[in-house]
Amino acid sequence: MADSVAAGLGDENETENEDKDKEKRLFSGVKKTEKQAAASDVTETLGFYERKAKCKERKSNVSDLSLVRFISAELTRGYFLEHNEAKYTERREKVYTCLRIPKELEKLMIFGFFLCLDVFLYVFTLLPLRVLLALIRLLTLPCCGLSGSRILQPAQVCDVLKGFIMVLCYFMMHYVDYSMMYHLIRGQSVIKLYIIYNMLEVADRLFSSFGQDILDALYWTATEPKERKRAHIGVIPHFFMAVLYVFLHAILIMVQATTLNVAFNSHNKSLLTIMMSNNFVEIKGSVFKKFEKNNLFQMSNSDIKERFTNYTLLLIVCLRNMEQFSWNPDHLWVLFPDVCMVIASEIAVDVVKHAFITKFNDITADVYSEYRASLAFDLVSSRQKNAYTDYSDSVSRRMGFIPLPLALLLIRVVISSVKIQGSLSIVCVVLFYLGMITLKVLNSILLLGKSCMYVKEANMEEKLFQNPPSATPSRVSSRANRTKHTREPPGEPAEEGMSASVTTQPTQRDECPAPQLTTSESDQFLTTPDESEDKSLIQDDTELTHRAPKKDLLEIDRFTICGNRID
Repeated sequence: MADSVAAGLGDENETENEDKDKEKRLFSGVKKTEKQAAASDVTETLGFYERKAKCKERKSNVSDLSLVRFISAELTRGYFLEHNEAKYTERREKVYTCLRIPKELEKLMIFGFFLCLDVFLYVFTLLPLRVLLALIRLLTLPCCGLSGSRILQPAQVCDVLKGFIMVLCYFMMHYVDYSMMYHLIRGQSVIKLYIIYNMLEVADRLFSSFGQDILDALYWTATEPKERKRAHIGVIPHFFMAVLYVFLHAILIMVQATTLNVAFNSHNKSLLTIMMSNNFVEIKGSVFKKFEKNNLFQMSNSDIKERFTNYTLLLIVCLRNMEQFSWNPDHLWVLFPDVCMVIASEIAVDVVKHAFITKFNDITADVYSEYRASLAFDLVSSRQKNAYTDYSDSVSRRMGFIPLPLALLLIRVVISSVKIQGSLSIVCVVLFYLGMITLKVLNSILLLGKSCMYVKEANMEEKLFQNPPSATPSRVSSRANRTKHTREPPGEPAEEGMSASVTTQPTQRDECPAPQLTTSESDQFLTTPDESEDKSLIQDDTELTHRAPKKDLLEIDRFTICGNRID
């Protein structure tokens, strides 16, 4: 009985399981047929859907489109700038850099302007006194006898040569009639004068580039040790070349000043407007060129020199105009708006030019503090024991500013404009000369203090006590000496007080060791790696695609043209 009941329950369970399996099969079959039907409606053949599926999609899309929905989507559409945070941060930093450029640039310009002023005042104040002391030494030489191997020190020889050049060129300038030149230029048309002024600017850069080489060749020829083999044409030919250069450059600057004077005195001021617009053409020629830090440093020096020269030309124009109007102070207020307009246009052009150059070349505004420290290094190094050049010559090489022709022209204009008659006039001249000496001394003290501060901030103090680098150092010697200069000689102190070194006289070295290029940690921002270091960097990081050329800011001492590019 029990067995029959169990068998009946087992049969019922089996029938129930079979019914469930049948239902599952039917349900799965229905799903497959639905999927096959959908697949048949939307079959993909080589990436194209069937027409029936396309019609259904079009109907659904058309039903979704509406003008209200489009407008609401445009009004409520949003995005997140933080998804590209690096890009927008970089753009903001570029804006901040452009805003900082005027302040940093004007700091450099003001410092460079006072450097040029110091060199310019040196020609009028200390140079005549130094020449007088050297001549007194020559005259008293038979009485005192020779105390050393040299009759005059090299610096005294250079001072005497500068004095003789100035005297000879001054007498030669007397044969140039300024009034005739003024009327000759005034008779030309506006377009001719505009072309002449542009040609004079190019010629001035060429003269500045080659003139300092002529003067340096004269100084070295006159002071070269006699025991060396003769490899020059002589002192007298070099001297006459220097006299001819200074005279021609002074004539060129006189023509520039005369053209500017004609522009100021023109009735419609059209020539002055054209000459000012020439500054804005400079933006077009500089902004869209590729600039490295060294190129920008050279162009900044050129702008400093150009600004100081323009201010001096404006002073000459004002003196000539005031002389023509019998020194009437009312006429000065007539010239004042035009002078301010020229100065403002010069400053605006420099700010815009440097702002966009730094923007397009990804140069930070901190680079101008490096330039200022490099100029300060020249001033401080000229006061060291191992000084190899006068500071005025160093500025001439660095900025292309040669003070002799400009000072000669200013002396010529002042003497022709101001009549000295009577003892009272002589007393006024003496007081004016003493005032210029006072201004020169105060300016030198302030510049020296600021320069020491800038050198300390840039950590360039240790370079002051190293030998000056040669003009054309070889790469092989620089690599060989790179491991030698990291330690100082045992006989020399590690540090010296800067305040004590800037007032001592330079001493002559008995032996001239081979100069070594320094690559200390303090001047890494002034130099860039050479070829061997570039290769190692490229192997480590393949994304590094551009390296700056190996140029030291302290070695850039030649004024170049054509956008001030350094190849």
